[in-house]
Parts: sequence; C-alpha cells; structure tokens
Amino acid sequence: MSLSRRGVLAAGGAMGALAATAAGTGTASAAPGGSPGHGRGRVRTGFDRLAADGYRLLRGQKVGVVTNPTGITADVRHIVDVMHPDERVNLTAVFGPEHGFRGTAQAGGSEGRYDDPATGLPVYDTYLKSGQDLADIFTASGVDTVVFDIQDAGARFYTYIWTLYDCMEAAALAGKRLVVLDRPNPVTGRAALGPVLDPAFATFVGRREIAQAHGMTVAELALFFNAEFLHENPVRLDVVTMSGWRRSDFFDATGLPWVPPSPNMPTPETALVYSGTCLFEGTNLSEGRGTTRPFELLGAEGIDHRWAAAANALELPGVAFREAYFAPTFSKFQGKTVGGVQLHVQDREVFDPVRTGIALLVTAKQTWSGFAWRPDNWIDKLTGNTRVRTMIDAGADTDTVVRAWQRDLSAFRAKRRRYLRYGG
Repeated sequence: MSLSRRGVLAAGGAMGALAATAAGTGTASAAPGGSPGHGRGRVRTGFDRLAADGYRLLRGQKVGVVTNPTGITADVRHIVDVMHPDERVNLTAVFGPEHGFRGTAQAGGSEGRYDDPATGLPVYDTYLKSGQDLADIFTASGVDTVVFDIQDAGARFYTYIWTLYDCMEAAALAGKRLVVLDRPNPVTGRAALGPVLDPAFATFVGRREIAQAHGMTVAELALFFNAEFLHENPVRLDVVTMSGWRRSDFFDATGLPWVPPSPNMPTPETALVYSGTCLFEGTNLSEGRGTTRPFELLGAEGIDHRWAAAANALELPGVAFREAYFAPTFSKFQGKTVGGVQLHVQDREVFDPVRTGIALLVTAKQTWSGFAWRPDNWIDKLTGNTRVRTMIDAGADTDTVVRAWQRDLSAFRAKRRRYLRYGG
C-alpha cells in the first residue's frame, strides 16, 4: 500500500497537510513515534489535529459524525458541540452507535432516531445496522463524508470497532467518503494477543479475523480493514493520526481525559483486564456488571476462597487475585451476594490479560462444581472458535489452551505490522 504524501507536525506547531489518498486509503501522520516529551498534554488526538488545521480535510463537504460521549477535546468539550457552530465545517448529521450518541443506553441498547436538543442536529441510530440498511441511512442523511471518532478499549469483542467496519462497508456502498480520527489504544499498541476469530463465528462481537486483543488504534484498524477485508469494494478512506502517542503508552501517559466508552468501562484499568475477563460473559458467573469494578470482580453463588487460591498458585505474571464477595445491582445475580475473585494488576508491563482470562476459566471450572458455559455457547463467539471451550471441558491446562492459537496469532501479527502507524 503506497501513500502519495504524509502530513507532518511541523516545527512551531504549524500543521502540515493532513490527508493523503491512494488506492482508496489515506493517512495523516506525525513523525514516527510522535513527539519525544512525556506527561500531561503530550498527545493530540486526530480531532485536535483536524481542528488545528481548520478542518481543511472536510472543506466543501456535508459532514456526518459517528461518535459517542468519548468524542471529546482535551478540554472535555464534545466534538459535535465544537464543530456545530464553527463556520469552517458543515456538520449536518450525527450517527449514534451502541449505548447512543450521548451515552444514555445500557449494553445491548441504543437511543434511536431523534433530534439532538443541544444542537438540533438529526441523530441516526446505527446500532446493529450494516450493509445496505446502513448505506441507506447514510444516503438519507444527505452527508458527503462520514467521520468516525470513538474511543476503543483494545479488544475484538468491544463493538465500536465493528461499528467502524460496518460504516466503512456502508459508506462504500453509498458512495460516501469516510474519515477516521484516531485516539489511543488505552492498553498500549505493543502486542496482539489471544485467539484469532474463525470466520464461521462472525457476529457483532467479532466480524472478521483479528486477534482477541488486537494491539492497534482505530485508524490502524481502518487501514487494515480496508486493505484486508474490504479490498473488493474499498471505501474512500482518510485517517488523521495522533501526534505524540507511542505504542508503549498506557492511557494515563497520554494526558488525555478518560470518558467511559460504555457504562461498564468506567476506567482505563477496566480496559486493561477486559480482553481477558470479558470471557466470563460466556459463563454462568458474574463478570462484575452491576458493581463499581466490572470485569475486575468475577463470581457466583457458591464460590469461596478456593478459586483465588488456585489462581494465585499459577503465579501469573503481573497479577494477583483476592478472595472477594459482592452483590451486583443489576445483571447476573442481581441483589444476591456472590463469592469470587478480584483481579489486582500489579505490573501492567508483564500482565497478559488474555492468558489470565483463560487461567481464570480453567481454575473456576476446577474449583467450583457449579461452573457452566452459557447455553448458547456465547463463549465461542467471544473467543472466535470452539477450541477454548472444548479444550477446557477436556481438562486442558492454561498453557495447552494458549499454545493452540499461536500459529494463527503469528500470522495475524505479520499482517498487522503493515498497518501500524506509530513507533515506540
């Protein structure tokens, strides 16, 4: 994939050319690795760079934005509220994903079609819409360019990246251009981890063949999707990368404000464990929804200290497990006191969330006779295959399960490298 030119962040803060387009894909990039400084305010998001350049990339276009409460500036103003009164950009529509544009809906819900009270803009519901149905929404909205700006959590089953994929496919069908404004992967972009999806298990928690923890930003994923999966009908794509972000950065190194991307992703620490412990959605245990520590607290009625002891005995790198008791206020075991574990990540540099999630499944089954998979085998949709479930049922240990996906993961990592846009 060749690029005709690259935008650079010039000396003194002047913005270079932001977009380049070649063979249906474009990029805007800071110098490799970003700026050398560390600390608060170091990272500038794709939107910050777009706005600093006077929205030149959107000039002469009717613009619609796919976003949610995470689409904010460094001073916590929402990008829709910033763009709407600005005469340099013609913002005419908003598209809301799962949980909605303003974030009022719980998991598995959206806000529907309405006019935004703050701006008067029409808000269209994209949740669970794809293909021609979504293309028809883009056409009906009258926009020329669809802009995507949503904070991701770094896991394959976090649905916003598939909203991105669906929007790319639909924009191509509708003859629209798509611009992706990049934000950090909150758990770093150092490595891809876990099983790669088998296409036979494609759902909205995993449309295509990527690793369970993909280790990419949304702009990198957009470039990957367009070249690898949508190459027969690629969207006219531009991405605006960040400046100052390094692949080794956790979210707290960016200086950016954190807004929960969904109700059960309250902190960056939640995202750190999510790509492993979300697997408990596929079991009869609580994954901590309805508590202040979703995905860090796991449990069920009848579990006691033996689970934490078995998990600690594995001496997994960077994490310890505390015997815990909690009463979820909603979701599984609502209003009931359950026993289980709380994960305490002690060294995030060596912590492997996916391996940890598998270890917790293995030890939960070993220590609690009530352990069961969800009857619909949702675990297969989350892991992207039947192997994890069937191997654990057959008594495989953590190392054996993890070894089973290494060949597929290596192949994904090799493809992934071609689309990475940040060093460090």
